[in-house]
Amino acid sequence: MDHEHITQLGSLKKRLLIIDDEKNMRHMLSSLLEKSGYRVDTASDGYEGLQVIEQKKYDYIICDLKMPRMGGLEFIKSSRKSIGDATLIMMSAYGNIDTAIEAMKLGAYDYISKPFKTDEVLLTLKKAEERERLKNENIHLKKRIQKIEENYNFGNMVAKSKAMQSIFQLANKAAQYNTTVLIFGESGTGKELIAKGIHFTGKRSKMPFIAINCGGIPENLLESELFGYKKGAFTGADRDKKGLFEDADHGTIFLDEIGEMPPFLQVKLLRALQEREIRPIGGSKTKRIDVRVIAATAKNLGDEIKTGIFREDLFYRLNVLPIELPPLRERPEDIPLLCQHFIKRYNNKLKKEINRIASDSMSLLLKHQWPGNVRELENAVERAVILSETTVLLPENFPPDLGIQTKTDKMDEVFEGFSLKSAQKQLEKKLIEKALMETGGNRTHAARLLEISHPSLLSKIKSYNIVI
Repeated sequence: MDHEHITQLGSLKKRLLIIDDEKNMRHMLSSLLEKSGYRVDTASDGYEGLQVIEQKKYDYIICDLKMPRMGGLEFIKSSRKSIGDATLIMMSAYGNIDTAIEAMKLGAYDYISKPFKTDEVLLTLKKAEERERLKNENIHLKKRIQKIEENYNFGNMVAKSKAMQSIFQLANKAAQYNTTVLIFGESGTGKELIAKGIHFTGKRSKMPFIAINCGGIPENLLESELFGYKKGAFTGADRDKKGLFEDADHGTIFLDEIGEMPPFLQVKLLRALQEREIRPIGGSKTKRIDVRVIAATAKNLGDEIKTGIFREDLFYRLNVLPIELPPLRERPEDIPLLCQHFIKRYNNKLKKEINRIASDSMSLLLKHQWPGNVRELENAVERAVILSETTVLLPENFPPDLGIQTKTDKMDEVFEGFSLKSAQKQLEKKLIEKALMETGGNRTHAARLLEISHPSLLSKIKSYNIVI
């Protein structure tokens, strides 16, 4: 084996420091641990140990408790800033359980009593290595989960479909600039959430985000809402009023349903976009503004332009960076993730403990066309969380228009025929299935809920051919 390869192997060995005032103990532990594959250094007391750890970083430190000049407990207290991620293992012939507890409270991982067998030391180190491996795996797993969550999130939106991942990437890029964005999408697809994500991910995040629905305000009021007015401009204007453009200065204004804006206001909006200035109603002077505009529409603006309803020049001014949100029916792979997101939200809001959706419920959700898109799905999940009497969302908890057969109280639809024995069996089977679903298939817990013995439950599961 060449020298370079030996050096590489040596660099993989764990570093270990032995701190003990007994020379024979240092020698014995050094010999044992070097043979076991550790790179070992020694120190004669806590004070010398502090000097050593200032020079090198160690994976493990085996330290005696009772030593001259500086003992083990004092070493732990004094080494907190220098010890790094090293695992501390204490040893002493004089210690008792109280000393061990004190050492572990101060940060020691484990405690060995002298005299000890060599196997005890090696076993303790092996346990410490396993703990370190699990700790690192946990950190790695958390980082992976965080990365996945980051990839599946933009602002308050969650999705994992390729279509939405592309939109998240585009929106992230848009957030870094002041470019005007036009968002297309059916009602309920999340146009305002994308707009908020762009604003709060970008440089204007600490400035105002103001949203207005252009179709939700009467034409005669929309102009004053957007651009403000001067005192005396019209009857009832008894003071100056700022418009939303001025309120959003240095921030973002979101114009939802821009296709509903009347033509005379489209001209004024076009000027605001081109000149970066506004004029309040009744005002003689213009005001400079620094506002990012994000607009959204569920309409086909191309058709609106052809009919003269929407100005072509305004369309091109708004459509600098178009983002088109697909309807939920075109990305059903996002439904389970969205359901999980909404369950978490309404668990917190409604103080519930729903942990999953039954497979037959999810099957129905995946088949539904969702004309109301994500908003409709959220409403359906909220309803199901409210109505659920268990920790599982069952088909009957969701709206009937999803094609779900709801429960009935009619006896002739619940039980077939007139046999009491048959009805009892049907009722028992239903309750056992409900208990197993509630407990996630745990038969011991289900037996407790049903108030029957575990063997009795197993017998009934077999008798009724219940599949867990």
